[in-house]
Amino acid sequence: MRRRIRLLIACSLLALLFGCSKLTMENYEKLQMGLGYDEVVDILGKPDHCSEALFVRSCVWGDEQRNITVNFVGGKVVLFTSKNLK
Repeated sequence: MRRRIRLLIACSLLALLFGCSKLTMENYEKLQMGLGYDEVVDILGKPDHCSEALFVRSCVWGDEQRNITVNFVGGKVVLFTSKNLK
C-alpha cells in the first residue's frame, strides 16, 4: 500500500513539473513585436541561453526539439519563432 502511495506521489510531482512549462502556444501567442526583454521574461521565464552578434541578441527557451527563439534589437523584440509547440 505504501509503495502505491509513493508511486502516486512521484507521478503527481512529475506531472506537475512537466505541466508547468511555459513553452506553450498560448504563451507564444502573447509575444509581439516591440515587447521588451523583461516583458518576454515575464511571459516565458528566464531563457535557457542567449547570444549576441551585430547588435542582435538572440535568446532561446527550450532545446533543439522544442523551443521558442526571440531576437531583440535595442532590447525590443524584432523577430520570434517556435518549434514543435503544442
